[in-house]
Amino acid sequence: MERKIKIAPSVLSADFSKMGDEVKRIESAGADIVHLDVMDGVFVPNITFGIKMVSDINKITDLPLDCHLMIVNPERYVEQFAKAGANYITVHYEACKNNLKNVLLQIKRAGVKAGVVINPNTKVEKIENIVELCDMVLVMSVFPGFGGQKFISEVLDKCVKLRKIIDEKNLDCLLEIDGGINEATSKLAIKAGCDVLVAGSAVFSAEDAKVAINSLR
Repeated sequence: MERKIKIAPSVLSADFSKMGDEVKRIESAGADIVHLDVMDGVFVPNITFGIKMVSDINKITDLPLDCHLMIVNPERYVEQFAKAGANYITVHYEACKNNLKNVLLQIKRAGVKAGVVINPNTKVEKIENIVELCDMVLVMSVFPGFGGQKFISEVLDKCVKLRKIIDEKNLDCLLEIDGGINEATSKLAIKAGCDVLVAGSAVFSAEDAKVAINSLR
């Protein structure tokens, strides 16, 4: 069965002064998911936004909200992000490690789809035993913290491995990739088995967001 490729524009690349218009623009351009990069300045060297932004975006769109928590101790905030309207909450293996299973179960108890994220230097083996708990697995193709970085092609092997695990276990789990996604790298990501492509500047900086989304897909 052919996979339906979903495009999840990252609002990190949006104009924050007109966020409502930006979200409406990608929605009308055919985006499938809104990707929300939450950074705390501790786990990653940047600070973006928090629960209120998620809540405000939730008021103006029917698209699923994919909250990527690049924060330490994400378990402290799961219920608040769930109440704010998150449809997916993904947490980093590197931020949770031994507590990862508990955090994923906590997300599910909050009524939200749960996912794990791995950085470019984290091996698939670190998470393969908990993939069956996940609704989404996110492979970072840049080191998290800032938009506009160059795609790290070595992570494609991890996508292939994860696709194999998901398919062999017949899991209802999306494989997502984030970082440096453009028209050229999207082809590589899809070929490696990814279902969801997170794209920032490739969509928000495009002259025509609809054309950009279609070309990524």
